[in-house]
Amino acid sequence: MTDREHLRVSDHDRQAAVERLRIAMGEGRLDLLEYDDRLAQAYRSVTYGDLDRLFVDLPAPGAPPAQERAAVAPRKAGVAAVRSGALPEVRHMPLALKILWTIWAGAMLINLTVWLLVSVSTGGLDYFWPMWLLVPGTALFGVTVGMRAFRRPPGPGRRLPPAP
Repeated sequence: MTDREHLRVSDHDRQAAVERLRIAMGEGRLDLLEYDDRLAQAYRSVTYGDLDRLFVDLPAPGAPPAQERAAVAPRKAGVAAVRSGALPEVRHMPLALKILWTIWAGAMLINLTVWLLVSVSTGGLDYFWPMWLLVPGTALFGVTVGMRAFRRPPGPGRRLPPAP
């Protein structure tokens, strides 16, 4: 161990570590459980060595994002890059929204399947009760659009909110 690892950290150092962990979680490098665990360790840390152990498996703070590294990396011959309009949006969506969309889609799929089986077994189309799942789906869509607008970086026509 070096001498730096034995030096005590300040509250500012802990906050910087917490911010770095938040960024790593936002990039998808940490899941929510890992983030929570490392966050608690960051606030409990006493020395720089304690803080440094939190980032052993994470890239350096100035490392380029994975998209830039992929663009710079040489491509294999004969392999075409598949682009999807929706995939990048899902990749940058917060984890909580990904989970909620997955739950909603699963519930919708199950309800549609049950409705279809009941309709086929009775010989006619029954009341389409799965339509009521569109209400939470619409609310979830509104939250997703709102989060996307909130997380959009400021551009020429968009100002940052005033600092508290």
